[in-house]
Amino acid sequence: MAETDWTFLNDGLDAAAVDRGVTTGIARPSGGGSFIFGFNSLSTAQGVVALFTNQTSFAPMAKGGSVRGAVQRGVSGGPLNFAPFLFVGLQGPSVNDLGYLLGLGDGDPHHIVLRKGALSGGLPDIPPGTQGVLRRSTGTFMPGTWLHIRLDMVVNLNGDVLLQVFQNDLVANPLGGAPSWQAVPGMSEFIDDALGINSGSQPFTSGRAGFGFFTKDVTRRGFVDHVEALRQL
Repeated sequence: MAETDWTFLNDGLDAAAVDRGVTTGIARPSGGGSFIFGFNSLSTAQGVVALFTNQTSFAPMAKGGSVRGAVQRGVSGGPLNFAPFLFVGLQGPSVNDLGYLLGLGDGDPHHIVLRKGALSGGLPDIPPGTQGVLRRSTGTFMPGTWLHIRLDMVVNLNGDVLLQVFQNDLVANPLGGAPSWQAVPGMSEFIDDALGINSGSQPFTSGRAGFGFFTKDVTRRGFVDHVEALRQL
């Protein structure tokens, strides 16, 4: 998608707190194009910068959808206090709105984390069951590692929402080719049931999709590339 296909969410940190934009100065993931989109925090302000796809029928999507992309928790001034992520099912145009987040948790080393909640809450790298964390990978990763991840949000006829997480091996299947999506160890499918039991709240059955970056410290960096959004028909 082109630059014009993306819109910044409201209430995000401004450019004085987090620099953001495309660059050729960071090594791209295998198969990546000429540019990646990056974030670099310039202060200790806490918050999020995020963009959603603004295309027709995507802002918001009437039902579920899928978001996938290459994400990196960049080498930074410290190993904690930041997390890049993808999101789907976002309930409004603000970083304070609720949705489903999938990204690289705020840990050292970090896990892949699935969370339900406000984008502004980031991705705490903790076991599932608190702070909206639904699933966490068993594997861990070091800063500077590109991961190609995917989150599917499937709205069933009874109102349940099925959340599925996948990963593509970029060494075997570079970007731009045919990905081989595999389940992420430790991240079995999650049913956000219509009764609000499994997650503690009602599921999201529509919403926006995109990518973002949480930070609460200076010189924290995150990168994304090859972000794709699909909608459920």
